Amino acid sequence: MADFSRRAFLGAAGSGILLAAGCANGVGNNNAAVIDARVDATRDYLFNRYPGTRDLARDARGVLYMPLVTEAGFGIGGAYGRGALRINDITVDYYSATRATIGFQIGAQQYAHALFFMTEPALAEFRSGTGWAVGADVRYATPDQGASLGKETTEIQPVVALVFGQSGLIAGATLGGVKYSRIIP
Repeated sequence: MADFSRRAFLGAAGSGILLAAGCANGVGNNNAAVIDARVDATRDYLFNRYPGTRDLARDARGVLYMPLVTEAGFGIGGAYGRGALRINDITVDYYSATRATIGFQIGAQQYAHALFFMTEPALAEFRSGTGWAVGADVRYATPDQGASLGKETTEIQPVVALVFGQSGLIAGATLGGVKYSRIIP
């Protein structure tokens, strides 16, 4: 009976170790370095393409850079991306952005965006809050140009939101929401 218990214990322990090793739990990976490298490239692109954003970032209390957000929709749509919150150009947290939309829409696109938190209360509210921003908009994006017409709830806060680097083609009028969630990459 003692051998069976020992074998059962060793078998269970071995299975547990293999199961844990197979999980994508983020321990020992380089996801943070990948996100930081993408954020650096996005920040540099933003500053070089739109020089006024350098002053905006300097005056901001923090900037959330989302280097790559992928969006697709056909009636119902969604988007996902990961990025980093930087204070004094040092990464302090990592975030994911998840967007769900419903309405007339068709297509797919990728884009980057940055949220500039201009006051300490706005930054503190974002870091401790639920992170939702809901809006109704009409938008389009082509590889050469992109625009968004509408009102986001973030516009009534001391936050400046910039969407740039659109590629793809998506058109429609939607109602949607974005959820920013703190992540461990």
